[in-house]
Amino acid sequence: MARRAKGSERPLPPPLPPETRTVGQLVGEAIRTYGAHFWKALALGIPVVVVNALVWGASSNPERLAIVPLTAVLVSLSYVAGCVVVLGAPLRSRSALVAFAIAILVFLPFPPLAALYVLPGLAWLALFGLAVPAALVEGLGVRSALARGYRLARADFVHVLGGLATLALVVFLSQFTLYFVLREYADSTRLAAAALASLVISPLVFLGSAILYVDQDARLRSREERGKE
Repeated sequence: MARRAKGSERPLPPPLPPETRTVGQLVGEAIRTYGAHFWKALALGIPVVVVNALVWGASSNPERLAIVPLTAVLVSLSYVAGCVVVLGAPLRSRSALVAFAIAILVFLPFPPLAALYVLPGLAWLALFGLAVPAALVEGLGVRSALARGYRLARADFVHVLGGLATLALVVFLSQFTLYFVLREYADSTRLAAAALASLVISPLVFLGSAILYVDQDARLRSREERGKE
């Protein structure tokens, strides 16, 4: 029986190239990147912990609305840094500053849209979020990067939206599970458990979003090459 079980093992299929990568492999690649750059990736969760602390400390909707600009700055910092980890672009550069400014502009409308319903907020990020890595890697200005991000999104909008939705769902469920484990089986307070869970899990969103840029760039190039044939 042992020999048969060992002989029946088959190697995993090779990962698909970016132009045909599935949403499931996108999540897997984000996890692999997390493991390969663990400490840098873990640091991406620090601004998220600060954002959560600000939201938890706000006692009314006007207070939550007032901290939206600060949350946009903090989340944008994690996103740009995540793009640096995935794409290998320099952090100390003019392109990084432009990408950071674009990230803030793109994220600012997200909380009101997500408050109405999550899907419109994700659709907004899917349409324009790729402008951030485009500015970082391609050295584009604000207007050119936004146009480039929109074009990249349209190359396969279903993949971008589905990827963001899947990443958000995976992060939400993983954070809830880790929070439950920390809360019930470790001597942690509720807030400490929630902070640790968001610190560890939230970087997957930023890493996966940066990988989406690679996917969409490859898809757009492939479509343009087919058009020339």
